[in-house]
Amino acid sequence: MIDEAQESGTLDVAIHRLDRALGQLELRLTALITEVDSANNGLFDQDRTKLAAELDAARSRERELEIAGSLASQALGRAIADIRAVLGEEA
Repeated sequence: MIDEAQESGTLDVAIHRLDRALGQLELRLTALITEVDSANNGLFDQDRTKLAAELDAARSRERELEIAGSLASQALGRAIADIRAVLGEEA
């Protein structure tokens, strides 16, 4: 009977130590996850800023190309009209 009581006491101590160790592990994991999240958020913010700048530049370039295309189309239309006038065709 004494052996059972000692084993029970030893088991309770082991359970308590395991529980405490798991609690400490959980705290450390939570701290690491928080640290990683903080580090990643900085990277995501940098990526987001870089992508936004690249998007703005691409939209600006798109507008420039649309204007250039419109000017080229107008110039081509005038050139066609001039050629037709030289050849004596009606527009």
